[in-house]
Amino acid sequence: MKTELLPDRLIAIREQLELNKAQAAARIGLSPIGYLRYEQGLRLPSPQMTEIIALRLNTSVDYLTGATDDPSADQLLISRKENQELFEILMEFQSGDSTAANRLLNYAAKLKKKSIS
Repeated sequence: MKTELLPDRLIAIREQLELNKAQAAARIGLSPIGYLRYEQGLRLPSPQMTEIIALRLNTSVDYLTGATDDPSADQLLISRKENQELFEILMEFQSGDSTAANRLLNYAAKLKKKSIS
């Protein structure tokens, strides 16, 4: 784990999301001062907090810690309150009904194909 990369990676992700420091702190659930300490390298988040930061900022722990240079998320956080329709679709996948899951995937592929055309 390259902990010296964490502040630079936090800044890069925050800027990519077009968030200011206060907005990033709020998204993660930290005080602005607490977040600022991570971004300035004055404090190192625990492994659990690093996971929360990655989830809330749509990136990966591996990116934040320097294990990869790919900032893509490897997990998603979907809130029923913020995105009820997507939450319900994902819950359908979790139900174990492979027929419903396959229908949803086929429909999504068709939608994607139409948007490319």
